[in-house]
Amino acid sequence: MEHWDLFDRNGTPLGRTIQRGDRLHAGEYHKVVHIWVVNSVDRVLIQRRSKHRMLMPNVWAVTSGSVIAGEDSLTAARRELSEELGIHLPETEFELLGRLVRRSSLCDVWLVRRDIAVPDMCLQHEEVSQARWVTVNQLTEMLRCRQFHHYGAGYFRFVFDAIAKTTGRDLARGEDFKCSPKR
Repeated sequence: MEHWDLFDRNGTPLGRTIQRGDRLHAGEYHKVVHIWVVNSVDRVLIQRRSKHRMLMPNVWAVTSGSVIAGEDSLTAARRELSEELGIHLPETEFELLGRLVRRSSLCDVWLVRRDIAVPDMCLQHEEVSQARWVTVNQLTEMLRCRQFHHYGAGYFRFVFDAIAKTTGRDLARGEDFKCSPKR
């Protein structure tokens, strides 16, 4: 069973761990990583979660996962990309865009700039059923149609502003990342 280190809101270790699935109490956070892979023509790599996943089954999302006890964020990002998509990259290809404080997690957002053909990926089918490259406009349309997990408009603005700062290219040119109301 997977265990997570616990932290306060500022990322200071609390000196305790929790088992995945156990309830976090007020003021306790665990670390997660999100990995945004962007290719040379500014498409982003997304993945469809397996229909067998407890959380967000069959939903398109970004590559992500929890940082396990004793692991640092970069190691977790490399592990998740390797496990879920079979993409093995050195530490030097990962750039930390920043950290977002979410409801019960500290979310470290990583950027990888790499061209990778989908057929060359080795999907971990227990976790991922498909992977594909999309433009930011296609991603935005998927959000509007509720086909991609909506992490929140502020999350997407943060991610694409950070990508623009590191690459000098604004991939999201004026997108608002709003989601259509539920029907």
